[in-house]
Amino acid sequence: MPESFVSIPCKQPNGSLIRAIIADDERLAREKLRILLGSEPEVQVVAECPNGRQTVSAIRSFQPDMLLLDIQMPDLDGFEVLNEISSDEMPQVIFTSAYDQYAIRAFEAHALDYLLKPFDQDRLHAAIERASVEVRKSKDQDLTNRVLALLSTVGSGKRPAPQFDERLTIRTNGRVVFLNLEEIHWIEAAANYVRLNTGKDSYLFRETISRISERLNPSQFIRIHRSMIVNVAGIKELIPVNSGEYVVVLHSGKELSCSRGYRSNLQDLIGKNF
Repeated sequence: MPESFVSIPCKQPNGSLIRAIIADDERLAREKLRILLGSEPEVQVVAECPNGRQTVSAIRSFQPDMLLLDIQMPDLDGFEVLNEISSDEMPQVIFTSAYDQYAIRAFEAHALDYLLKPFDQDRLHAAIERASVEVRKSKDQDLTNRVLALLSTVGSGKRPAPQFDERLTIRTNGRVVFLNLEEIHWIEAAANYVRLNTGKDSYLFRETISRISERLNPSQFIRIHRSMIVNVAGIKELIPVNSGEYVVVLHSGKELSCSRGYRSNLQDLIGKNF
């Protein structure tokens, strides 16, 4: 009988702890990692997973801050696990592997660190320290955004008109690119980044898909999938499919899928034009 992921209860929940999931198909490897993490007072292990599918399920169930992820696992390997997770759900990722040939690909997937087995307490501690800094940055930014949003409603009682970006500043290959938003055909999530597609070029931008959507004028850009935003001006046609979803066809010929959860956005667009 295959193993299922194990939930590890916390007797004294603490919001300041880094909530972590261990994903490794070898039981002894999971046990060793759990023992090493026992010496890290900031870390709370909330689940252990023996395969890729259960890792995806555990991430969605526990919403961890950090994922210690083996690469070679049943069902889905480590990279396929990350492909299944939206940018909004993505924790800080530390790969743990016995093979060094995956290191470059791991960092291309924006992993925070890559631990080569067998690693020791000091090497793990260094990775945890880095994760702790990134987790705090994220939590501090979320808190700041909530406070600023609250303060903006105090005083006149009126919400200020939202301010949307008109162009983005992107650092790529040693250059700084100023990208006007009307040049963007579609945007897709890429781990802790988004990929901005202009048709002939694409750029990685350090932002989550949800946060970039808040920076865009909803009359110009609509979200059609949890990991996809499209420029309304670039839409050539909408093709209904049997499941009640749509295929969005751009003027460039690119076809994008609209999931059922976001089809109302397209239906609203159709309503405004008829």
